[in-house]
Amino acid sequence: MLTYKAMYKFLDEGVHGEVLDFPGVITWGADLEETRRLLASALLDMAETYLLHGEPLPQPDLNATDSDADLEEPIYLLLTAATRVTLVPQGAVP
Repeated sequence: MLTYKAMYKFLDEGVHGEVLDFPGVITWGADLEETRRLLASALLDMAETYLLHGEPLPQPDLNATDSDADLEEPIYLLLTAATRVTLVPQGAVP
């Protein structure tokens, strides 16, 4: 499990959320609960994208902070690995 730092900014129109130490993980929601859910989903999507492209995940930075944030808290990334073997019938591949 990796622990990154999430920040939230409360605005009149909703809540901006972003993972400070994982570039590109940004979202927007109507309230804090929705933004937390969307941010967790965005973090997972970005981590999977990095791995699919063979790129290393950014290292968590315990010192990451944003002076404009109204709330900062840890956000956890838990990835599981699996292998899947698919048998292709003989002659199905040219």
